[in-house]
Amino acid sequence: MTQPVSPPRDSTAQVPSAGRLPGWRHLVARADVRTLSLVGVLAVLVVIGGATKPDEFLDTRNLQLVLTQASVIGVVTVGMTFVITSGGIDLSVGAIVALASVWATTVATQEYGFAGILFTAVVVGVGCGLVNGLLVAYGGMVPFIATLAMLASARGLALQITEGRTQIVTVDGVLNLGERDSYVLGIPPLVLVFAVVTAIGWLVLNRTTFGRRTVAVGGNAEAARLAGIDVRRQRLYLYLLSGLCCGIAAFLLVILSGSGQNTNGNLYELDAIAAAIIGGTLLSGGRGTITGSVLGVLIFTTITNIFALNNLQSDVQQIAKGAIIVAAVLVQRRTASTT
Repeated sequence: MTQPVSPPRDSTAQVPSAGRLPGWRHLVARADVRTLSLVGVLAVLVVIGGATKPDEFLDTRNLQLVLTQASVIGVVTVGMTFVITSGGIDLSVGAIVALASVWATTVATQEYGFAGILFTAVVVGVGCGLVNGLLVAYGGMVPFIATLAMLASARGLALQITEGRTQIVTVDGVLNLGERDSYVLGIPPLVLVFAVVTAIGWLVLNRTTFGRRTVAVGGNAEAARLAGIDVRRQRLYLYLLSGLCCGIAAFLLVILSGSGQNTNGNLYELDAIAAAIIGGTLLSGGRGTITGSVLGVLIFTTITNIFALNNLQSDVQQIAKGAIIVAAVLVQRRTASTT
């Protein structure tokens, strides 16, 4: 009896075609290119700053100032990166920072010293994040609308608490952290906090189940639900995380400015979203990068510093930032269409 002859195996299905990498390697290579591109942009900005104002820009104190200023918005951006990766948005981060900073610097709060200010800032931030999360995850509200409502409410409450006045911090333990004597090996404490938050954020997003669930929800919420992920609870946790980052940033801002004002955190939401986008986080969700977001923060902060040192008008600075954002989004769309 003749044995059936099996069809020849298609060897080309087992080996990637020439010039093409397997899917995961292709993604890694593309991520590396994106990161290197951001590092290149930052290097160019440093060269420009050194060429236009060599004595001032390259001064150690100025570089410490750039990193310190980047630390506050950088912590906010870490939280924003998680939210955007999940397919959401948080327009209230700047207002939450303002509310947390003024609530933490009231006379009653300052009576409890350093711990009272830190605790209040964090609790207010987490509380606002909880409200956002409940409205989005369980209230069924669109993130844009829910966080826009929080923006207006938090700003209004911050104004009501301060009555339009600046609240001066009198707690030495807080003020001393902003002095040069508190620097560790020449590094400001705020920068160290930013580095810790960044490291934790990177580990959580890239090395934990929580991070994988965040990416899954952003990529396809329905598929994530069918896979057993509690999408609503995950979104609640993400807005809680964003609120926590805002609370930490508010405390850093209090240290940096030595005061609490209802105008604190102005336009932080736009800067955080912009930094995340140019860093490679997809605005539609499903992909996020902490490293890219941090590089985006450093790029924007360096641009601001260069413009300030060269006495250039702020409107030109905003135009430059807008152009960078548009370019980043166009690159994202082109990258997405080729994959």
